[in-house]
Amino acid sequence: MTRSEFTKSTKLAAWSRCNGFCEECRMKIIGRGHYDHICPDGLYGSNELENCQVLCVKCHKLKTAEQDVPQIAKADRLREKSQGVRTKTKRKWPKRSFPSQNWNR
Repeated sequence: MTRSEFTKSTKLAAWSRCNGFCEECRMKIIGRGHYDHICPDGLYGSNELENCQVLCVKCHKLKTAEQDVPQIAKADRLREKSQGVRTKTKRKWPKRSFPSQNWNR
């Protein structure tokens, strides 16, 4: 799946909607704002204005790491499992060793 970006007109409309403030933490954005998909692009989110939010760098990194990446990874695992591509991994669990005891006293 290729990554798609917001159009220039969508970015301008989102910027005018937020008035230069992060739409997550409501702090004034200094420098460039990051345009984020509310429903991630990797989960078939659209590039419409309703799915676009302007975030500061800190909020964008946090949302990507804590929400978007895990959601996309889970969706990929489920898709692979349903298509029969992904099988259960056969882990070898370490054996517990018990201390030897002399039962013949």
